[in-house]
Amino acid sequence: MPRQNKRPRGLPLDGWLIIDKPAGMTSTDVVNRVRRGFDAQKAGHGGTLDPLATGVLPVAFGAATKTVPYVMDGTKLYRFTLRLGDARDTDDADGKTLALSDVRPTDAAIAAALPAFVGDILQIPPIYSAIKVAGERAYDMAREGRAPVLEPRPARVDRFQLVERPDADTAIFEVQSGKGVYMRSLARDLAAACGTLGHVAALRRLRVGPFTEADAYTLEAISLDKPVRGEDTPPASPDFLLPVATALADIPALALTETEAGDLSHGQAISLVQLMGRIPDTANPAGGLARAMAGGRVIGLCRLADGWLKPERML
Repeated sequence: MPRQNKRPRGLPLDGWLIIDKPAGMTSTDVVNRVRRGFDAQKAGHGGTLDPLATGVLPVAFGAATKTVPYVMDGTKLYRFTLRLGDARDTDDADGKTLALSDVRPTDAAIAAALPAFVGDILQIPPIYSAIKVAGERAYDMAREGRAPVLEPRPARVDRFQLVERPDADTAIFEVQSGKGVYMRSLARDLAAACGTLGHVAALRRLRVGPFTEADAYTLEAISLDKPVRGEDTPPASPDFLLPVATALADIPALALTETEAGDLSHGQAISLVQLMGRIPDTANPAGGLARAMAGGRVIGLCRLADGWLKPERML
């Protein structure tokens, strides 16, 4: 007898839910709770936040998971508190103190050190991170007392600004960055550049790509603040979800005819000559992405390269 495919459990939801992540939970914990609360077949997140961190955590349902990489590539905005004079093994307040320093830099000294951390920089990730070393997670090695040796990695920081200095021990910063920048490393390395030690005492993410704090719901607001829901509890309302295409709002839009949209959907490339006059000024013709639109709806993402518009991820 032929084997029958099992029907996926849960509801076939598509869209984005923006959560204001509370401190003390991992990003995976949040996704699991949200997926159960909405009884969704498929869910994932658009960029990990440390357990200590709060703020914008985009959760993708169904077809939205196809757009996760583009959200993760988007601009991030963070606010973090640097506690000076105290180095921690995790580079944040959840870790153990490794060393102390009496040095407390002035605001002027901090301002003088900041430019070295803006632009294209090299950054050594925290040893308590998900980076793999010879097939093992760095944080697993660190927890076992085998501190991994991590190589510097390229990172892009667009803005690093001191916004408040509550006292000599504390400095608060805002950082606008690209993908894969560790705020814990920035805090640790900035403190070192100022001749002292430091760690992240608090961290909040204010933006991920097109998603901001204004889009975010707390778990309490959608009644998902309890770890266990009753068996008779109905799923959370899909009205909380944003459309799949919302994740692509930062990508230049390119209007297509229905015929062109059909060609792209079938894997055919379109000459950029045919699209002259419609290509947005912000779209890079040498490998840039465009959001393909037809009749006001998003049909997918395409890449401009070698004189052609080529389908990359069709929705």
